[in-house]
Amino acid sequence: MAEIKNVVFDIGNVIVNWSPAEIVRLTFGAAKATDELTSSIFKSDLWMALNRGEMPESEAKLMYQERLGFTTEHTDQLFYYVKHTQLILFGSLNLLQRVKSAGYRTFALTDNVNEIVDHLKSQYDFWPLFDGTIVSSELGCMKPHPEIFNHLLDQHNLSATECVFIDDMPHNVKGATSLGFSGIQFENADQCERELKSLGLSF
Repeated sequence: MAEIKNVVFDIGNVIVNWSPAEIVRLTFGAAKATDELTSSIFKSDLWMALNRGEMPESEAKLMYQERLGFTTEHTDQLFYYVKHTQLILFGSLNLLQRVKSAGYRTFALTDNVNEIVDHLKSQYDFWPLFDGTIVSSELGCMKPHPEIFNHLLDQHNLSATECVFIDDMPHNVKGATSLGFSGIQFENADQCERELKSLGLSF
């Protein structure tokens, strides 16, 4: 097996919290926060279009109002909580910093929305720790499509066999490993550290 030289991090539920159910509960109240409502917002073609950068947040708000009958206040609250519930997960920033300090190249590869990325960059200082970032809304393509992983490899002249990809979603990890990456399904920072070290990384 090739030596791992590059560590590729997802952002949501790897570096920062991402909880659609919590966002819906905060926006609409516990009584209305059903799995069905959460799915209709965050598993919709509209949310996917946002993540592919096909429309701005302002247009998506209007479309949620039109399609799901949300008020202006509800859509404003929804996108407020989309951003402000994304707290840094315990141990994740420390893990990223130590991996970087040990001499490994670090990258971000995230399905994300332009306005969310802008918010995270304004709130947190971890972005400069990455040697490069690939964001679905800038590329117009989402995980686990091979194009997004290949774009990372091509843009930064990387070999997949020298990369490990960390993501909370198993189908995204599988998408990476099918292209030759090593893969880790993230549960928490301690578990991720153990698995990185089991792949031979030293930090």
